[in-house]
Amino acid sequence: MKPVEINKSNEKIKQKKSLIRDYITMGAIIIVAVIALLFFPDKSGPVLSVSKNYFLELIMILPAIMIIIGLFSVWIPKEMVVKYMGKTSGTKGIFVAIAIGMLPTGPLYIAFPMAIALLKKGAKISNIVIFISAWACIKLPQELVEIQFLGIEFTLLRLALTIIFVIIMGLIIEKIIDWTDKKNIKIQEGV
Repeated sequence: MKPVEINKSNEKIKQKKSLIRDYITMGAIIIVAVIALLFFPDKSGPVLSVSKNYFLELIMILPAIMIIIGLFSVWIPKEMVVKYMGKTSGTKGIFVAIAIGMLPTGPLYIAFPMAIALLKKGAKISNIVIFISAWACIKLPQELVEIQFLGIEFTLLRLALTIIFVIIMGLIIEKIIDWTDKKNIKIQEGV
């Protein structure tokens, strides 16, 4: 077999394992939820109502997100993502990740397909973590509301600390992933 065919075969096996793991996780969550509802039947009404509302929200938002991700995949060249968020982007990549993470509004689950698209186009892991974290806790419209209620000093201090810790977290996670990848490669080579 050619190395390309072996890589494709290995990738398909990984995808199947990942899919099986996802189904097992989803099944376990459903079983735990059913058991919890059996022990607390008075909570079943609110749980089903909230679940229905989230499901409807997801069904309404997800098609638009998939279209946006498709457009992103076609319109934004890989070279641009590599240049601004790739391994050699340095501090520029960090600032770009924070900027694109803090601009949009919407639930966090929208950020995950965007993060996967960025990762596939060559963005660095730390920049992906920073992007997702910025999406979660540094939203520009929310910062403006926070200034109104908590004051500018509090908001700027919280924002500065959030940015610092988001960057540190992104860098640490990237180091951990690199370390585990190297460890897995050594294990595979030793086998």
